[in-house]
Amino acid sequence: MSKNPRQTRIVELVKEREIETQEELQALLKEDGYDVTQATVSRDIKKLRLTKVALSDGRYKYATVAETGIEYQEKGKFRTVLGQVALSVAGAGNLVIVKTIPGAAQAACAAIDSQGYKQIAGSIAGDDTVFLAVSDITEVDNVIRKLQELIGMGAIRK
Repeated sequence: MSKNPRQTRIVELVKEREIETQEELQALLKEDGYDVTQATVSRDIKKLRLTKVALSDGRYKYATVAETGIEYQEKGKFRTVLGQVALSVAGAGNLVIVKTIPGAAQAACAAIDSQGYKQIAGSIAGDDTVFLAVSDITEVDNVIRKLQELIGMGAIRK
């Protein structure tokens, strides 16, 4: 458990409720007296390694690693996570863009970051999009291919 009281509260909220979006989590934290921005909530989600899991009705909610049974130290597990949330992978200049289901970009970004691809200079995730800055434009197709293999997708999409 985190030493940060806000992050501790986030974990409690995620376990108690079916929280679907960062905005919903931000509103609940504000109700509890935590004046946080969406960017802060996003960083907390990444630090706490929260991920999205499917509900029986087709919606998705945040869950802790312990709840999902996903061991983030095992790279092989990311194929499952990314395969469930990634919709497409494409190149644009020196960027690789990964589109995900709504609310899952943070989990996808954390999964990609954990792979330690040397070609990726940095990453940023929104709600349903991950942007990966590739340090050398000649490596974009290789990064796309690696991600598609990890995700289980077919041919390169540009």
